Amino acid sequence: YKMIFSLVETRSIANFSKVVTIMRGSNVSLTLDMCTPGCSEQGFGYIMSPREQSAQEYLQTASNILTEEELHKKALDPFILQAEFFEIPMNFVDPKEYDIPGLVRKNRYKTILPNPHSRVCLTSADQDDPLSSYINANYIRGYGGEEKVYIATQGPIVNTVSDFWRMVWQERSPIIVMITNIEEMNEKCTEYWPEEQVTYEGIEITVNQVIQADDYRLRLITLKKGEEVRNLKHYWYTSWPDQKTPDQAPPLLQLVLEVDEVMQSAEEKNAPVIVHCSAGIGRTGCFIATSVCCKQLKSEGIVDILRTACQLRLDRGGMIQTCEQYQFVHHVMSLYGKQLSRAAEE
Repeated sequence: YKMIFSLVETRSIANFSKVVTIMRGSNVSLTLDMCTPGCSEQGFGYIMSPREQSAQEYLQTASNILTEEELHKKALDPFILQAEFFEIPMNFVDPKEYDIPGLVRKNRYKTILPNPHSRVCLTSADQDDPLSSYINANYIRGYGGEEKVYIATQGPIVNTVSDFWRMVWQERSPIIVMITNIEEMNEKCTEYWPEEQVTYEGIEITVNQVIQADDYRLRLITLKKGEEVRNLKHYWYTSWPDQKTPDQAPPLLQLVLEVDEVMQSAEEKNAPVIVHCSAGIGRTGCFIATSVCCKQLKSEGIVDILRTACQLRLDRGGMIQTCEQYQFVHHVMSLYGKQLSRAAEE
């Protein structure tokens, strides 16, 4: 048998696992596994394969500290960024990790699942029902490894709107950042907020005001359950078209900095910011990575975007989904570095 396999890809071939089985008289089986599975929580007695162990070690140790000058230079070098990005293991969850009947109704995409060790568990009246405590969401660490600074989650689907609001109330989150349109070619997120008022799971949700900015819409929302009343800000960022990163960095940087500033004055300073797009890994990863890296650059004068990306993927597989998004985070950070320099000169 003469066989020719041509992989016309600029990706790092090292990140592909190729299994070719050839048997006389049978069909040829070719499997290309383009991501690196690696679940952080395994059953008793589980032994990681060398590949999984290698992926975990990379995610826990990889680092590339950049000065401001090095950051500007690297942001303009797509080849170096591409090579670096494709070395980072995806750390997606094997769907076999979740043996919960009916779970398919709670996930927007069947292959994008929350890594078990960091997933958000909803409190439920029926503790014996794992489905009622499940939501496709993970706690994400922030600058300096601070725990539960963010929650990354999928865009709610019709079946999970009430679960989403249960999570908002349970976690006492003062801010939601939404980085997707309702539809982009197909449905990306269901409209989970009311025009005026609605009640889910005993939580009364009231939209008091809508403020239209250039690149986002801000809703000022009141949540009420029993006698307790809380305030919530819902930022809907609408300037990110499907399948591509924004042409310019300023709008996203402005939103990141505004959300960080609002968090400093929020009543619930230690509660997580909830961030979602559609799958909760691509644009969501870009936003959170930018937020973490802005804090580092401002505080230390250096930035480690690679380390941040790895930290995010340890918490939720696939964060910063594409090479273009990884490059874009570098562009946004380069812009922020220039802003900090100008401010220092003034």
